[in-house]
Amino acid sequence: MKSEHKHDCASVIAEVKPLLPKDEELYDLAEVFKVFGDSTRIKILFCLFEHEMCVNDIAELTGATQSAVSHQLRILKNAKLVSASRDGKQMIYSLSDEHVRSIIGQGMEHINE
Repeated sequence: MKSEHKHDCASVIAEVKPLLPKDEELYDLAEVFKVFGDSTRIKILFCLFEHEMCVNDIAELTGATQSAVSHQLRILKNAKLVSASRDGKQMIYSLSDEHVRSIIGQGMEHINE
């Protein structure tokens, strides 16, 4: 069945072009999504989705070494997806904010549809 109204490319482009983010914003967004592209980092984020915890706890839950977890946490921290606070001698990690929680939650909803 053919659509009755015509698609006016020029008006669509004129409407959408000013709404596009700047190239540097798109680059930054792509970098954030790259961080989500590693299953170990996703597993760490899921652990932190449930509860804040230390490297030892995360290593135990993920089956990764403490060294590997620390490395991935640095990447997650640099991407501002995870934050850390000191509790005595150890660092306690948590999701940075509700945006990260929302991204993870929506991603799970999407794959489970």
